Amino acid sequence: MGPSALAQVLRPLTRHAGPPELLVGLHAMDDAAVYRVNDQQAVISTADFFPPVVDDPYAFGAIAAANALSDVYAMGGEVLMAINLVAWPDHLDAALLSEVLRAGADIVAQAGGAIGGGHTVTDREPKYGLAVTGIVHPAHILTKGGAKPGDLLILGKPLGSGLITTAHKRDLVDENDLQAAVQSMTQLNLGASRALVQAGTRVHATTDITGFGLLGHAWEMAAQNPVGIRIDYAALPLLPNVRHYAQLGCVTGGAQRNEEYLTARVRISERLDSFDRDILWDPQTSGGLFAAIEPTLWPTLEALAPAIQFWPIGQVTERVQDEAHVLLEVL
Repeated sequence: MGPSALAQVLRPLTRHAGPPELLVGLHAMDDAAVYRVNDQQAVISTADFFPPVVDDPYAFGAIAAANALSDVYAMGGEVLMAINLVAWPDHLDAALLSEVLRAGADIVAQAGGAIGGGHTVTDREPKYGLAVTGIVHPAHILTKGGAKPGDLLILGKPLGSGLITTAHKRDLVDENDLQAAVQSMTQLNLGASRALVQAGTRVHATTDITGFGLLGHAWEMAAQNPVGIRIDYAALPLLPNVRHYAQLGCVTGGAQRNEEYLTARVRISERLDSFDRDILWDPQTSGGLFAAIEPTLWPTLEALAPAIQFWPIGQVTERVQDEAHVLLEVL
């Protein structure tokens, strides 16, 4: 669902704040719910599922599982367990579903968690994902709010998975490019999350880049305070040949919905052409963590490469004053 439609359907729920133990809920745009159990422990709860983005059932299961776990990592937590969420057509071989579930279990095990069960329904289109339970110390929760002017913006994975998987669906993708995207999408954000948690108060805001694209999730971060965000397009890490797939027209409906919703909130340099803009709006599957940090932290994070990779891509600024709705700039 696009950001505009989602905002509309959630509006009636925002008045239900919940008990004080619900530390993160409907009152703010964030990646998962967080409920305090005691002074040392809070439970993270999230869910995500979607139709296949690749043909290989094992790769699809691994991507969907990594994507669902990512919201726990965006909150600074560790994965405890997950429940399979499955929609499956009667006419598809059940052996394919076994491969999907095997991959999901492998990814959850890699995260240090376990599959505890699941739920299946019959549907015309296959879908798979997880309901995930995680844990975090209440004092160490990472949220989208808190970005401050002067912060450095960093990104943990290259962009372009939406364009590449769409090219795959249209039989236009180079196999090496597809495998690079699959490798990125199945990579857990566990190490990146732990590095940000260990950095403590020098990390001011964190989210992960998924269906709303880089600009959509940057807008969510900027709107929390609010602050401005300035992104350097030339600094963005990209998956192989992403611009080529934009030139082929492999743009998703989700990208178009992102653009329609956010155009008034973004100022993009005129030197960037329509294909550059397609990349900026592109919905990501299992994208990287996106964080606002104190600049003094960057040398420490940079030294973690190549085991943990971050790219500096911009800065947090004072909110742009000359246009009331503009929160983001891309140069």
